This record gives sequence, structure tokens and C-alpha cells, in this order.
Amino acid sequence: MQSDWPAVIDCLGRGFPERSRQHWEEALARMARRRPVGDFPQYGYALDSLGRIVGVMLTLYFPAVGQDSAVRCNLSSWAVDEDFRAYALKLVMTAMRRKEVTYLSITPAPVTLKVTEALRFKRFADGQLAFLPMLSPVGAPVRVVEVRPDATELALLPEDERQMLLDHAVLGCRALICIRDGAASPFIFKTRRVLKGLVPCSQVIYCRSHAELSRNAGALGRHLLGKGQLICLVDSNGPVAGLVGRYFAEIGPKYFKGPNPPSPGDLAFTEFVFFGS
Repeated sequence: MQSDWPAVIDCLGRGFPERSRQHWEEALARMARRRPVGDFPQYGYALDSLGRIVGVMLTLYFPAVGQDSAVRCNLSSWAVDEDFRAYALKLVMTAMRRKEVTYLSITPAPVTLKVTEALRFKRFADGQLAFLPMLSPVGAPVRVVEVRPDATELALLPEDERQMLLDHAVLGCRALICIRDGAASPFIFKTRRVLKGLVPCSQVIYCRSHAELSRNAGALGRHLLGKGQLICLVDSNGPVAGLVGRYFAEIGPKYFKGPNPPSPGDLAFTEFVFFGS
């Protein structure tokens, strides 16, 4: 409930002192605008002690694109006050009680990594590839389209991908469609700054596969260069054929637990989009 927001933000502020109060206010506001998914919580779970919120875990539930009725949940922003850490595991276990859901942990803090692995989460990405898409060959002619609600090219995609692109465009991501030989491929990027905030880059938020990203990298690179973006990042388990760059093992590993794991390069509807992680 929105009436709980101030207390929730207070708790998150104690757990993540490097984040401003405005950061959490904006994050909750974005979550409030999301379409509900079934009977799942809109915001997440809280630990209450005598009317005071002393623990929080935010949950982002979303339908998995291209997997019929499959649901995923990004567990995020797990914060429990020091005097109540004994109940921290109970909070996360409560959040993970739905066995049909695939749970994601995509920014585990070092202090929670052992807990993540003890809960039998598995990795779906071991590291990240930093690449220069401009250096990939274009090959066959490719047309790159910026997604807008009136873009006719959206009709070339399935309904779930169309909605995904539109939703992410509203949230400030760069939603693109590559047209090659009459076939359409969806891509989503989000601008980030790495190396202590000094270097701008584009994080791959969604691609169907690394192979599809490689086929279109040259055209995407030229398009992104026109937007002032030269470097891209994509989750991977090693170097990717057709992408020119460097693989960084153990940088940003990502975990899942459940029946429908994402592929590396699929961060759609996660905290990277909503919270600017």
C-alpha cells in the first residue's frame, strides 16, 4: 500500500545508504504504474515489528516473453535491520514460496551471495562481454527502427514482444527493431555508465539470443553511434562469436531458481529497467 511507502523507503535507506531517498521514491512510483501480474504482490514483502517496518524485499513479477504463461520474479533490494537479521532468511523464503515462478537474483551483493547459492540458485550468466558493435560486419542490408506506438514494423512481431518493446520505451529504454530480409528482430538497450561512472555504454536488456544479436550488431552499432553510444554490454558465459570485444568473467554474475530460466541477454522487466541498477 502507498501509505507504507515512507516506512519502506526508510528501511531501504538504512540497508542501502548509497542510494538517495529520491531513488526509492522513483522506483516505487514505477512499480505502481506496472500492470499487475495475476495475484502476485505489486511491490513485495515487508518484515514488521510492533508496527515498524524492519525488513523489505521488493519483487518484480512479469510474464516471460515467448514462454506462454510462465512467470518470472526479480528479487531485489533485500534489506533487513541489523537487530532482525535472524528473520532475513524467512523474508526471502516467504517471497519464494510459489514453485511455478522462476526467481532471479541479478545483482547479488557479496554479503548475500552465499545465501543465494545456499538456496540453490544457479547461474544463467557467469560474466559480461563488453563489445564494440560498430566493428561487426553488417552483411545483408538491415534497417533499424526506433519503436513508437505507431511504428508499423511492430506488426512483424508477436504480441508479447510488441508490448515488451512499448513498455520499455516508456520506461526510458531504447527499444529497436531490426528488419532483415523481411524478418523482424527486437532489441532493447539501456544507457549506463561504467568504470566509476566515467564511461557511457548501452546495456543489452533484451535480445532473443546472442546469435541474433551478432547478426544485427553491425547495424545496431551504427545506429547507436548516432546516439553517442559506442560500447555495449551483454551478459554471457564467455566470448560471443561475431561480437568484437572482451569478456569479463565473474563480473555481474546472474542467478535463477525455477522452471523457466532466462537466457543471457534477457533482463526485460527487471530492476535494471525499473531501478536503474
